[in-house]
Amino acid sequence: MEQVFDVAIVGAGPIGLACGIEAQKKGFSHIIFDKGCLVNSIYHYPVNMTFFSTSEKIEIGGVPFISHTPRPTRKEALEYYRRVYKKWDLNVHTYERVAEVRPPANALPFVLETSKGSYQARSVIIATGFYDKPHLMNVPGEDLPKVKHYYDDPHPYIDQKVLVIGAANSAIDAALETWRKGADVSLVVRKEAISHRVKYWIKPDIENRIKEGSIKAYFETTVKEIRECEVVLNTPEGEVTLENDFVLAMTGYKPNYNLFASLKLPLTDDGHMAPIHDPETLETPLPNVY
Repeated sequence: MEQVFDVAIVGAGPIGLACGIEAQKKGFSHIIFDKGCLVNSIYHYPVNMTFFSTSEKIEIGGVPFISHTPRPTRKEALEYYRRVYKKWDLNVHTYERVAEVRPPANALPFVLETSKGSYQARSVIIATGFYDKPHLMNVPGEDLPKVKHYYDDPHPYIDQKVLVIGAANSAIDAALETWRKGADVSLVVRKEAISHRVKYWIKPDIENRIKEGSIKAYFETTVKEIRECEVVLNTPEGEVTLENDFVLAMTGYKPNYNLFASLKLPLTDDGHMAPIHDPETLETPLPNVY
């Protein structure tokens, strides 16, 4: 007879792992799925990224997070979550995408169809995060190979003309790192200033680079078109065309709503498109789905 898990968790990031740990503590059987590797989103962060939070604030499962500096790096985080996974002996299925979650017809369990099989569970936790799909600008040329919506390493951009789009941490980190490795960097910001959410130890750095002219910033500006060797901007002074080799569009990300749709879960209509849920229990209007 096919095993019916007490809880199936979609997403093997820090939240998914923490939910698996709590299931272990309560003696519940569990299974965790991820379409990629363990903590897949963190793995795809920029290689030199430093977290905003201090290490003790992102500890889970009672496992100490020891880092060399108060704010851990991506490399340290990957090592930490590997240790958490091993310590708790979590039942994680990596590289197994959940394609559909079918709610029970009359009684439990739920059925989860994945890229490798079919599973049953009495409850489902969706912990897929919001790093799955980039917000597209929907401008001509955005599909060119030189346009990247995820930034990982500055090395490929040595001596290249790079346009970075965005005003928050991802964009500012990319602009500073590529500039320091020898790129000719321009920055496009839709609003009138750098975001106040930029890490406080980074914000003065980018502002000084802009002030001295090392990085050219275009405020209150949008991208009109991306071409093979140039980009066209809409600026307050009119249309500007720049020579260009690469575009790093750090325009933010959004969740993948496919699983919510398969479960017919209602979303908020306040612009945030979050699943409706009980703020205390995190349970959705569909019983046993969290």
